Amino acid sequence: MSVYRWQGVSPKGETLKGEMEASSREAVIIRLRSQRIQPQPSRIKEKGKGLDFDIAVPSFGSPVKARDIVVFTRQFATMIDAGLPIVQCLSILAAQTDSKPFRRAITTVKDDVESGTTLAEAIRKHSKIFSDLYTHMVQAGEVGGILDTILNRLAAYIEKNEKLKSKVKGAMVYPSIVLTVAIGVTVVLLLFVTPTFEKMFKDFGGAMPAPTQIVIDLSKFLQKYILLIVGVAIAAAIGFKTWKNTKKGREQWDRFTIQTPIFGPLIRKVAVARFTRTLGTMISSGVPILDALEVVAKSAGNSVVEKAIRYTKEKISEGKTIVQPLSETKVFPSMVVQMIGVGEATGAMDQMLNKIADFYDDEVDAAVAALTSMIEPVMMVFLGGIVGGFLIAMYLPIFSIAGAVK
Repeated sequence: MSVYRWQGVSPKGETLKGEMEASSREAVIIRLRSQRIQPQPSRIKEKGKGLDFDIAVPSFGSPVKARDIVVFTRQFATMIDAGLPIVQCLSILAAQTDSKPFRRAITTVKDDVESGTTLAEAIRKHSKIFSDLYTHMVQAGEVGGILDTILNRLAAYIEKNEKLKSKVKGAMVYPSIVLTVAIGVTVVLLLFVTPTFEKMFKDFGGAMPAPTQIVIDLSKFLQKYILLIVGVAIAAAIGFKTWKNTKKGREQWDRFTIQTPIFGPLIRKVAVARFTRTLGTMISSGVPILDALEVVAKSAGNSVVEKAIRYTKEKISEGKTIVQPLSETKVFPSMVVQMIGVGEATGAMDQMLNKIADFYDDEVDAAVAALTSMIEPVMMVFLGGIVGGFLIAMYLPIFSIAGAVK
C-alpha cells in the first residue's frame, strides 16, 4: 500500500487536502467520491515520487500560442466527429502537443472531465489559455450536442481574429522601426560625431554659421543632460502606462485614439470587424444574445466600444431591439446598424453579422495598405531630413573656410 497526497472540493465548494493510504491512484478517487468529495485527479500524487508541488512560472498574457489552440481545436473536432470519447481525445491531444504549458492544461482538463466535470467547466479553469468566448461556445456545443461543429467554428474564428491582429501589427511595425532608427542616428550624431567637428572648427577659428551653432548647442545639451533625459523618458513612460491602466485613463486614451484623423478610422474598422465576427459566431452557435454581448464587450479591445456594447446589452435586457441602442451609441456606422436590423427582422442576424465582418476585414486590408503607402514616404523624408540637415550644418563652416582661402 502506498501513501497518496490528494486534493479535492467539498460539497460546500471548499478546497480540501490530505494524505491517504491506498493501493492505487484510482482507489483514492473512488474513496474520495464515496466521502462526497470531488477529487482533482491532477492533484493526486504518490508521496515521495517526483515533485509534491508545482512550480509556477509567471507569464504575461496567454502562455500558449493562438496557432496551437487552432490546431488543438480542429483536431478535437475531427476526433469528436469520428465518435471518440472526449477523455480519449484529450489524452491523445495532450500527448502530441509540443507546448509544455498547453500539455499540462489539456491533461488537467482531461482529469477534470474524467472525474465528472463538464468540458466547459474544466476549460473555464484555464482562463489564460481559453477565452470566455471559447468557454461559452463549448458550453453551447455540449448542451446542443453539436460540439464538433462548434469546435470547427471556433477554429475558424480564432484564425480570422489572429489574421486581423497581424494586419494591424504589420501597419505599426514599419513606422516604429524607422522612428527608432531616426532617434538612434540622431543621438549617435550629436554625442559622438558633432564633438569631433566642433573641435576641428575651433582650431580654424571664426564664427559658426547659425545651423552649425544650433547643432553644436544641441550636442552640448545632450552630453550634459543625457542621464536626466533618459530618466525623464523612463518616468514618463511608466507614468503613461500607469495612467492608461486606470479606468479613466484607458477611457480617455481609447476615445482619443478612435478620434485621431489617421489611425482613428482604422481602429474603428477593426473594432467593427471584431464585434460582428465574435457576435455572429456566438449567435450561430446557440449562445444567448445577452451572454454573447457580455463576452463581446470583454473582448472589444477598446473601452469606448466596450461601453457601447454594454449599453446595448442593458437596453436589450429591458426589451428593446438591438438596432436602437446600437444607433444611439454613435460608435458603429449607420450601414452596420441597418444591416444588423435587417438580419434581426429576417431571423438571420448571425449570417448578416458574418457578412459585415467579411466586408470590414476587406476594409481593414485596404486601410492598412493605404496607411502603409502614406507613412512610408513620410518616414523616409523624416529620416533623410535629420541626416541631411546634420550634414549640411556640419559642412557649412567647411564651405566658408574654403571660400575664405580662395
